[in-house]
Amino acid sequence: MKAKETAKIKITIGSTSFVASTYGNETAKAFVALLSLTINMNELNGNEKYHYLSNNLPSAPAKPGTIHSGDIMLWGQNCVVLFYEAFSTSYSYTKIGYIDNPAGLDTALGIGNPTVTFEMLDTANSIVG
Repeated sequence: MKAKETAKIKITIGSTSFVASTYGNETAKAFVALLSLTINMNELNGNEKYHYLSNNLPSAPAKPGTIHSGDIMLWGQNCVVLFYEAFSTSYSYTKIGYIDNPAGLDTALGIGNPTVTFEMLDTANSIVG
């Protein structure tokens, strides 16, 4: 992958899929290296779903100030968070990526603890040229 290219991720929740773009940071690269990943995500605060990974990822936390629906972030060193509501926060996170079009994300995630699959979408890197 070239320095300016970032991976695209397909996120599937039930029968609904979303496309996410990743940031070009070490955390996002380490997360992408774990894919394909199917995890159970837990509800928190009516605005996010989270899952603790078994291993730590590189982190460089910063305070984003505002969370947007569709943001994918790392809390601490091993907690992946998928936000489905926008809100202001004083917490620090490391950015992994964001869903390109989060319309319907809150409905897809529902009120419980959904199973979510993260997998690579961009297959351009497998082309030999």
